[in-house]
Amino acid sequence: MPPTMCMDRIFEVRGMNTASDRALSVLIADDDDFCRQSLRDIVEPEGYRAVLASSGEEAIDIIQEERIHLALFDLQMPRMTGLETVQLVHEINALLPCILVTANASQEVIRQAFQVRVYSVITKPVSKQMLLYTMLRALKAYKEMLGDEQESS
Repeated sequence: MPPTMCMDRIFEVRGMNTASDRALSVLIADDDDFCRQSLRDIVEPEGYRAVLASSGEEAIDIIQEERIHLALFDLQMPRMTGLETVQLVHEINALLPCILVTANASQEVIRQAFQVRVYSVITKPVSKQMLLYTMLRALKAYKEMLGDEQESS
């Protein structure tokens, strides 16, 4: 069975419908062109709209200007790290799920990531299946939080 069919079955079993998550905007912030394009090449064929940023500053500008449903941040970016960017993003949109992508997933990095409320940390090189699965989990949690927010207001 092809891996994507296997993953589709996992998503169905866990109550996640990939079709309902299509056309959602995924911000990809990485200063490395190759990494940014590689991540785009993973998410776009799955129906997500990739919005690319080459820096944390550019990512902040994008989040202020358009609706983003999920954000992927490289840890090591010049001027503003992925962790610093996540902190600022959550000042703009406290519920936006952010995933940190890094080649250095040390215990200290993971601790810092969860302090700034990163949804998950994914190591490079990125596994397509792991990325898509983590994105679906994050989007499902985001939708549930949005539903809870609307019910309490």
